Amino acid sequence: MYMSKAATLIIAASEIDANLYYATKFLAPDPFIFIEIEGTKILVMNDLEIDRARSTATVDTILSFSKYEEKANANRTTSPRMIDIVHLVLQEHNVTQIIVPGNFAFRYARDLQKLGYDVETKDDPFYEQRLLKSKEEVQSIEMAQCATEESLEIALQVIREATIRNDTIYSNGTPLTSEKIKQTIHIALLERGCVGQHTIVASGIHACDPHNEGSGPLKANTSIIIDIFPRASKTRYFADQTRTIVKGKASDKLHRLYNTVKEAQQAAIEEVCDGVNGNDIHQRICERFEAAGYTTGLRDGRMQGFFHGTGHGVGLDIHEPPRVGKTKAILRAGQVITIEPGLYYLDIGAVRIEDMVLVTNTGYQNLTKFPKFLELE
Repeated sequence: MYMSKAATLIIAASEIDANLYYATKFLAPDPFIFIEIEGTKILVMNDLEIDRARSTATVDTILSFSKYEEKANANRTTSPRMIDIVHLVLQEHNVTQIIVPGNFAFRYARDLQKLGYDVETKDDPFYEQRLLKSKEEVQSIEMAQCATEESLEIALQVIREATIRNDTIYSNGTPLTSEKIKQTIHIALLERGCVGQHTIVASGIHACDPHNEGSGPLKANTSIIIDIFPRASKTRYFADQTRTIVKGKASDKLHRLYNTVKEAQQAAIEEVCDGVNGNDIHQRICERFEAAGYTTGLRDGRMQGFFHGTGHGVGLDIHEPPRVGKTKAILRAGQVITIEPGLYYLDIGAVRIEDMVLVTNTGYQNLTKFPKFLELE
């Protein structure tokens, strides 16, 4: 008689699945099998990747997919499926219960249930320990942040050296575009071992849509939001930073909007500490904005004011728990989060300022060193 066991199972490509990369530290573009049984980590790898996995993966056992394929073929007339290989391995370890992540493929779960397994899903955080960053993980995030800040400074220098004609920014005789600044940022990031995607460089009406990446000529005398969130190629950790600048002269109303966001952001950062509810931080920002006369709601058919969360976790994913926003989220020492309030009005302009902070037992450590200013000198 034997005791049945439970196993954790992930079938995915670690290049796009942060949980799998976290568990194995093995980066691959194609799906592979990861099984953890009572603390023992097992990979089942194809012939193409098995030697590389043996030299780099942080697991206990690496099995040959082709050898298990031969076993499965012994009693079949058709080629075995991925789940047939998983089934053989689980049988060897007397596993009857399987825990899978929330994004586990439905077809795999269905096939496992047909084979008699009890399949349970676990939503993120699949690995709770991912939320609490080690010293090495914080250093990886800081390295990505350093590249972010250097790339931003290079981009701002291009804008500084540009000229203004009729509220449009010109560089070398042609309009300076959002695309050109994003290209400048992405090249600088690549030179520093990071990859930038979906970088936001948005001015004018584009800046009033928080996730509009921006396009076309950049506008002078109004806010330009630059949001950079690259991933380090070697470590896979992200950084995240937003600054709002003006090339030219900001209006008095835009100056007041900027100062209100800047003061609210700093006040929120100073509230960060182990045990604090992120929802409380978010609510106090909302109250500060309302007290300053900046209301949130539909105007002219679109949302204006402060209508997104205050922040989010950062790590192997750009958006990780905890969310600092409308729902309860108790901050814990070791988490890396952003604090990024913003205000958006079509008749004034848009402002968002974002820093990354490490939650500590006694408060916080701000991982962002880049200065905050509105008008470029």
